[in-house]
Amino acid sequence: MVLKMKKIYSVLVENRSGVLCKVAGLFSRRCFNIDSLAVGETEDSSVSRMTIVSSGDQRTIEQIEKQLNKKIDVIKVKTFDEPSSVSRELMLMKVKYNKSNRRDIMETCEIMNADIVDMSKNMMIIQICDVPERIKLLISMMQGISIVEMARTGTLALQKCLETEN
Repeated sequence: MVLKMKKIYSVLVENRSGVLCKVAGLFSRRCFNIDSLAVGETEDSSVSRMTIVSSGDQRTIEQIEKQLNKKIDVIKVKTFDEPSSVSRELMLMKVKYNKSNRRDIMETCEIMNADIVDMSKNMMIIQICDVPERIKLLISMMQGISIVEMARTGTLALQKCLETEN
C-alpha cells in the first residue's frame, strides 16, 4: 500500500515575469499535482513567496523538493506539513437568498465567523478567512442554498514559530 502524504512547499523566488510559469511547468512535466497555489510579494519586493500544496507518496514529495531546488529563480525551499504550520485560505462566495433562508444564512455566517461583505435585495457575498477544512465546511453548509459563484485564494502558510528562532 502506498501512503499518500500532503506537503506544503514555501518557495522563495525572484520576483520577475516567467517564474510562475517555470515552476508550474516543472510540476506539469513530471505529472505532479498542485492541490493549491498562492503567490505574492514578500517584505522584499524583489522576492515572492509561492505557497504550493501538493500530495503524493514519499518519493514524489522528495522529488518535488529536489526539482524545486534545481530551479535558477528559486532562492529557498522550505517543506512542512499542516500540523507544523499556520495556514489560511480566503474565500468569497456569492449566494442567492430569499426571505425564508436569509436568517439561516446569517446565522451560519455568524457560527462560521464569516462576514457578509456585500448585499443586494436577493444576493449576498460572504467572505471567510480560515483553515481549508473550515472553508470546505462552510461550502457544504451552503450547498442547499443557491451558490452563484465562488473564488478561493488557495492556501497560504508559514511554518509555526519555534522557540529557537530570533
